[in-house]
Amino acid sequence: MLNLSGKVAIVTGGTRGIGKSIVMKLAEQGAAVALNYRKSSKEADELVNEIKSKGRKAIAVQADVSDFNGAQNMVKRVVEELGSVDILVTNAGMNWDGVVWKMTEEQWDNVINIDLKGTFNYIRAVAPFMKDKNWGRIITITSINGLRGKFGQINYSAAKGGVVAMTKACAKDLGKFGVTANSVAPGFILTEMGESMPDEFKQAAINESALKKAGKPDDIANLVVFLSSEEAGHITGEVIKVDGGQYI
Repeated sequence: MLNLSGKVAIVTGGTRGIGKSIVMKLAEQGAAVALNYRKSSKEADELVNEIKSKGRKAIAVQADVSDFNGAQNMVKRVVEELGSVDILVTNAGMNWDGVVWKMTEEQWDNVINIDLKGTFNYIRAVAPFMKDKNWGRIITITSINGLRGKFGQINYSAAKGGVVAMTKACAKDLGKFGVTANSVAPGFILTEMGESMPDEFKQAAINESALKKAGKPDDIANLVVFLSSEEAGHITGEVIKVDGGQYI
């Protein structure tokens, strides 16, 4: 069992799907958790109450991850209320698909601002705190489609590919200060969004995988917890696929 007692984690996009699973797993291992949300205040409050009912600390902060100042303000609030920031998981993301010859500027800008700039905003906000205390764990959530490209997802693939490069550069910037930075690349994960996909698209993704099954949010969360721990202290700059062999 990994012990995260005394650690404070921030999880962006933490109210549903993979983010919710990450929040719960971190709390189960003893971390105090601050989760970010944009619209789903009801789900955020319910999740915070559930964590508190288990004897753990949690807060929810409404913020648009694409807002640089909003990220700064959230991190300051977390430090004031929970005492520190030790772990960052940049899970918030969106997709707005379209083939390149039909992609609009709005589609491009929205996905880049949330998925890529949003990741930078929170890394930038926590980095000074982690640097000063000589300890930190940064875990970015990318996608196998940021590694291979995906038809109809030029914006999403570009953003998630940028997250990979950003994470590697971050590992170099912060390594000498005891801060690790790693990226987790999910394949097809059966979240609420995945469930709503047409059956033929779900089956196509499953057929791509070596294990012939969809992943679960906990499959991602379990790896995030490990990368957040002392036991993962000599792992940095890595991109770890959790995809049941979908990429190979």
